[in-house]
Amino acid sequence: MDWTRYRFRSSWALHASPATVYDVLEQAEDYPRWWPAVREVNRLDDTTGVIRIRAVLPYDLTFTAREVRRDPVAGVLEIAMTGDLEGWARWTVTGDGAGCLARYDQVVVVNKPLLRRFAVPGRPVFRANHWLMMRAGRRGLAAYLEAV
Repeated sequence: MDWTRYRFRSSWALHASPATVYDVLEQAEDYPRWWPAVREVNRLDDTTGVIRIRAVLPYDLTFTAREVRRDPVAGVLEIAMTGDLEGWARWTVTGDGAGCLARYDQVVVVNKPLLRRFAVPGRPVFRANHWLMMRAGRRGLAAYLEAV
């Protein structure tokens, strides 16, 4: 088993239309407005940017995100990631009753030396840190959607 490889899935039930949620998720440079863990997004061009995140634990992860798929009809946004994280992440937004479901899937290998060094003993803590980051993101997005 590669202890530096992670697979995550989160599902966010939101009280907004799939099109509205997709439009917000499509604007990655605005993530720091509503997602506390996304500290900085610097766009390099139309399809690439550098993102810095920090959840609860005292370390930052910085990676370059390159758009792989943008499909508003299917509700899919997907990026490839290089840097402290290597892999991919995908949003899939679908209708769910009066609102929608935003599913986040991610498969990454951690390249940050500190996290690689503590890969085995730190794994449960790193997973918990990601869970807390995603919980704060869902709460932030829900509040942001209510305000717009």
